[in-house]
Amino acid sequence: MKNFSDEIVAYFDKLKKVIDSIAVDEVNHLMNLLVDALQEERQIFIMGNGGSAATASHFVCDFNKGLSWNKQKRFKLICLNDNVPTMMAYANDTSYEDIFVEPLKNYFREGDLIIGISGSGNSKNVLNAITWGNANRGITVGLTGYNGGKLKEIAMYGVHIKVDDMQITEDLHMVLDHCMMKILYNHLR
Repeated sequence: MKNFSDEIVAYFDKLKKVIDSIAVDEVNHLMNLLVDALQEERQIFIMGNGGSAATASHFVCDFNKGLSWNKQKRFKLICLNDNVPTMMAYANDTSYEDIFVEPLKNYFREGDLIIGISGSGNSKNVLNAITWGNANRGITVGLTGYNGGKLKEIAMYGVHIKVDDMQITEDLHMVLDHCMMKILYNHLR
């Protein structure tokens, strides 16, 4: 049996180092945006591709059920990557770059929160939705890694994971979800 111990330790050491570099003020600001949306009964749209799509879906589960069950005011998260038939229809009939912005146009109201998750920060379909949100008086947030890419530049707010590693970036985007859920669960009792 091969011993992977050194590689395992190296991965976790890198993960711990990157955790320490996360800007707490960026996470705090995002949490306040989420609480404001809850209090003002605004919708929150979230999206991503690949692993980021899974994270976006997980956010919706944790906020719509975990933080809303048995509550008078409930979070209203909509995951734009969860309706595969709609995404494929837009991808086939217009462009894969339109799979998030077109459904967003159906449900968006001025002041809604739009969260794009992209490890590279350069996913064109996420960028199109964020750009449209900015132009239509939405509040936009980017969750990014690497150098933040274009998403870090165009989103109004964001949490940037400063590492050139997709797996560490995606790990920590998921940690953000659980961190915020746990803190908000206690805060919103």
